[in-house]
Amino acid sequence: MALPLLLGLAIMWWMYREFDFRQLLHTLRYDTAWGWMLLSLVFGVLAPVLRGLRWRQTLEPLGENPRRSTCIHAVFISYAASLVVPRIGEVTRCGILNRYDGTSFSKSIGTVITERIIDALLLLTIVVVVILSQLGIFYKFFEETGVGIGTTLQSFTPMGWFVTILCLIVTVVFLFILLKRFKFSPNIRKFFSEIRTGIFSLRDVRNKTLFAAYTIGIWLCYFLHFYIAFYCFQSTQELGLDIGLVAFIVCSIAVIVPTPNGMGPWHFAVKTILVLYGVETTGAETFVLVVHTVHTALIPILAVYAMMCLKRRPLDLR
Repeated sequence: MALPLLLGLAIMWWMYREFDFRQLLHTLRYDTAWGWMLLSLVFGVLAPVLRGLRWRQTLEPLGENPRRSTCIHAVFISYAASLVVPRIGEVTRCGILNRYDGTSFSKSIGTVITERIIDALLLLTIVVVVILSQLGIFYKFFEETGVGIGTTLQSFTPMGWFVTILCLIVTVVFLFILLKRFKFSPNIRKFFSEIRTGIFSLRDVRNKTLFAAYTIGIWLCYFLHFYIAFYCFQSTQELGLDIGLVAFIVCSIAVIVPTPNGMGPWHFAVKTILVLYGVETTGAETFVLVVHTVHTALIPILAVYAMMCLKRRPLDLR
């Protein structure tokens, strides 16, 4: 659990080891339009609200009818849980729904998998379109960050390739033997069957148009949550939607690295893109530090609010 945090802190230290924090205080006091930041936070709240409403849609065909408010509060808390242990939030929200509304844990896990697949496909589509429209910038980005395909492949020695392939083969063989020999108990078989049912729940969603609208709305809110913050600083307020979209895609990919809310990789990736588009280094570093800090601070606030609301209702004792 400590390793992701240490990784994020190490990247942050490396990025800001020579940063002038006294100038940052001056910028925050005199040169930051906090009204725009507050507006961006509105969309930061709206995104998980829409996610909670969409989640409830996928549960209805399974005969599960949790309250809308519980779904939304569970999503709020899941975001905060992932700050502590990356990726644990999805399990946490299913547990909350089971505890307060008696929703089947295994079925809800299946619906979460479906949600993530849909989100991944939509994000992948956006990534492909944006990369094709900004090939030059992305080529420079990969070269600047040292993650170009050519650079990565060249860094592998023959022994490195051998060890990598050998590990993959051993892993596949081990999993095959494990699945072949492991005898599932009736309860475990039922658990995985319900997960499978949850995964395919999308087929029976009553209003697929509304589901699509929620999905688009979620990602539009994510984008506005990020892009509106450009207007807070003089160094970024002139950047257009196209640049905002490129930076948004890059930060969406960066959060895959398992650090708390992408801390470190998020800062480095967005700062690199902004610099490539002509933003001065200090301005880019100020933007990523302030925006990520404020946006991350919103998460535990929403989680505390959600927990206070949930404490006022009785547990489901079924």
